[in-house]
Amino acid sequence: MTQSNLRGGHSQNSATPTHSLVPVSSTDPELQIHGFRVLQRIGEGGMGEVYIAEQMQPIRRKVALKIIKRGLDSQEVVARFENERQALAMMDHQNIAKVFEAGTTERGRPFFVMEYVQGVAITEHCDRHRLSNHDRLELFARVCEGVQHAHQKAIIHRDIKPSNVLVTVQDGQAVPKIIDFGVAKATAQRLTERTMFTEFGQIIGTPEYMSPEQAEMTGQDIDTRTDIYSLGVLLYELLVGELPFNSEELRSLDSDSVRRKIREEDPPKPSSRVSMLTAESEKIGTNRQTDLGGLARQLRGDLDWIVLKALEKDRTRRYESAYGFAADVRRHLANQPVVASPPSTAYRFRKFVKRHRAGVITTATAAAALLAGLALAIFGFVNASHERDHKEAALAEAKTVTEFLAGMLAAVDPSAKGRDVTVRQVLDEASEQISPALTGQPLAEAHLRHTIGSSYLGLGLHAEAERHLPLAVELRSQYLGSQHSETLVSIDRLASLYLAQGRFQEAEAKYASLLAIRITMLGRQHRDAQWAAFGLANVFFQQGRFEEAEVIYQTALSVFRSSLGADHEDTLWAMFNLASCHWAKGEYGTAEPLYLRVLEGRTATLGTEHPDTIDAMNNLAALYHVQGRFVAAEQLYSQALEVGTRVRGAEHPETLVLLGNLGELRADQGRNDEARALLTQVIELKSRVLGVEHPSTTYSAEILARLDDA
Repeated sequence: MTQSNLRGGHSQNSATPTHSLVPVSSTDPELQIHGFRVLQRIGEGGMGEVYIAEQMQPIRRKVALKIIKRGLDSQEVVARFENERQALAMMDHQNIAKVFEAGTTERGRPFFVMEYVQGVAITEHCDRHRLSNHDRLELFARVCEGVQHAHQKAIIHRDIKPSNVLVTVQDGQAVPKIIDFGVAKATAQRLTERTMFTEFGQIIGTPEYMSPEQAEMTGQDIDTRTDIYSLGVLLYELLVGELPFNSEELRSLDSDSVRRKIREEDPPKPSSRVSMLTAESEKIGTNRQTDLGGLARQLRGDLDWIVLKALEKDRTRRYESAYGFAADVRRHLANQPVVASPPSTAYRFRKFVKRHRAGVITTATAAAALLAGLALAIFGFVNASHERDHKEAALAEAKTVTEFLAGMLAAVDPSAKGRDVTVRQVLDEASEQISPALTGQPLAEAHLRHTIGSSYLGLGLHAEAERHLPLAVELRSQYLGSQHSETLVSIDRLASLYLAQGRFQEAEAKYASLLAIRITMLGRQHRDAQWAAFGLANVFFQQGRFEEAEVIYQTALSVFRSSLGADHEDTLWAMFNLASCHWAKGEYGTAEPLYLRVLEGRTATLGTEHPDTIDAMNNLAALYHVQGRFVAAEQLYSQALEVGTRVRGAEHPETLVLLGNLGELRADQGRNDEARALLTQVIELKSRVLGVEHPSTTYSAEILARLDDA
């Protein structure tokens, strides 16, 4: 088993140096690295030897130098070392130690130079300064933000523990820094040309902080949620002063027993663990500015459930992201309702939510989507010229876009193609022409791909949209920057596509990243930040994580109602989705007046044939359906289906949802033959339009299977 790594000459739980700061010989050829003067050896970090060095050029500063150990020259070890330096080089976050340079010594030993973090383990810092649990939680939330950044770069740390989270003081403020990505795993790319592998039977990480799936040792089933578990152990230790599993006991066991304990045994609640402490442990309370009784009371309730949610054996029940973990911690600090709770209604209703889609994806009619896209394509570049240094170039790009669109429309001249030219035909013609027509004009290409991809998405043509939206994000990120307003708009559309496709993990990652940027740039109350949060809540809802979604929808409703008015479309969307949360949790009496208010508002402001009004009819009908009010449900379903087919088309995903709902209603009414006919039809259409494995398709198939078994 891997021992705790050392940083700054300190062990994990003590302020006493475990290694002397040993001066080194400047004549050692292994340490003669151009531009650096090696000063002292400060210990070992996993597979590397760690030194303090002075960078001489281009700027003079103290740095940490990590060189692979002598004798560890196997292909696996070198590959892991290269993996660490490549992983760190990809990241740029205030809570992750920065990499400045990498290379090899004169004798071929790999090294990298990184920010020297003159700090101590986060647990030691908190105890040394006797931080209250409130201050410990604030510090911990910032650690989560650093981990989230790594996850967004597709890097899993896999060894989060106090000695790898150091706290340093900058400008009088405590700043946590995550170090040692030596056992990090890349989730989306190869980081090195060398082969990296995990030998079966080798434990990678530190047992006390290891997730159940990591303890399996196969390495084939690890994702970002393994770091959520380790963060949960870290938070447990910060709050309680003890680990979930006793360290001495754990390390006295053989490997099989360690793995079994991690996988199968549930740790006590933090408050319960404190209650087990004896008077000899009173210092734990003192270090948190309370006594043991007061500490147990602080932890009981929200903090118990927050920690235990992160420590779930079943990773699908943990926080889905480090951002979500931090957000729940901050909700507790702000005295707001937290997402974490004992097994709840949401868990029992996880499958129930698949009964009907909430209709939370905003669409427009095909013609409106295309016309809006054309307008944005023409005027977007002119407006963007004020955001870029080269106005003439921006105007030239606008001219290019305008000419392309004119040619696109001419290509489908009704006199040549016939009167009934469809929006789909226009888009298909344009798709074939983008690459050859806009070679060497990446921003023009990006804007058109965004416009065409968004139009396909509005039509429910997800595969076609995916040909364009990821490229729009890639091009805008490359040429405008990852935080440019146009890039963020494209990221939002791509996240919407992933949500519509049922790719929830990818959608959540995109929305979480977008939300973090929006909050930083605009503040939490800004409309764009609220809509980014709204998108994240939509992902939570589709996964059955209703409490998490409800908190966001309720906040958005309050913000929109006060700033935009009761009948604004944003306010009605927030009300609509909040009603859907209540409905999915079985709170029908709360949901119904909200749905009725939304339907009334949308009918008055948008008309009966607007897609948003159709969605409102569908969800109100679904509410009546689940209550057994079949006549009212059938009337609304039929009306929504008739209008939706005319407005969106017979094969639009939302139209298919309505058709499936009507088929299920027929089954619940005992009209089995009609139900079989409708469900067979809808499964065939969903399989072709959405895919056989899409959640909406599989749900309809389950309804038909139950009907056939009856």
